[in-house]
Amino acid sequence: MAVYVYAIVADSHPVDLDSLTGVGDPPEKLATLTEADLTAITSPVPEGLRARRRDVMAHQNVLQRLMADGAVLPLRFGMVASEPREIREALTERADFYRERLHTLTGCAEYLLKATFDEDLMLRQVLQDSPEAQRLNEESRRSGDPGVKMRLGELVAGELRARSDSAAVQVLEALRPLARETKENEPHGNDFASVSFLVADARREEFVSAESRLAEQWGESHQFRLHGPLPPYSFV
Repeated sequence: MAVYVYAIVADSHPVDLDSLTGVGDPPEKLATLTEADLTAITSPVPEGLRARRRDVMAHQNVLQRLMADGAVLPLRFGMVASEPREIREALTERADFYRERLHTLTGCAEYLLKATFDEDLMLRQVLQDSPEAQRLNEESRRSGDPGVKMRLGELVAGELRARSDSAAVQVLEALRPLARETKENEPHGNDFASVSFLVADARREEFVSAESRLAEQWGESHQFRLHGPLPPYSFV
């Protein structure tokens, strides 16, 4: 029988799941499976499981309850094992790794920081700061030469990449000392940075304050979006 898996905790975790139910409609009953001093929180797999809002929220509610009482290795929505034996084998075979991760994650949560730039403002800054860009821009307007316009576009694109890369490094280095671990993600769109930070509970306020100061320092040309505290998915 297929089994839906929410998380892994140490067998010393209280696993208080009172009043909680799992994914599915009607909701599936939660259960535990223990092996090698580790416990997996599971439920039967409902028929036609998809990422509906109610199911995603049920998954999140289980994780949030577990995190309130101790370290958790959260699994992403939709993790399914073909049968209970598969879970037992995984707990046994990877026991040392899971224990190490639980030790590292104790008293921590994840914060995800995404940072983007205002493209129009950044383009104006490049034109203001680069005499060569100014020259090519003026020549392109005067002559309408496609080759000049292409060279201008390449110069500006290169400058934007350089500035974005530099900004991403500065953001990471400013906040890294406040985190136990960091993980750089692939930025998308106009984002120049997407970084996950594993932050100890004792440093949450300090971390959030530091991020706020950083956002103020960068001003209107950059926007920061901080999400958290979250289950530490990125550090499992």
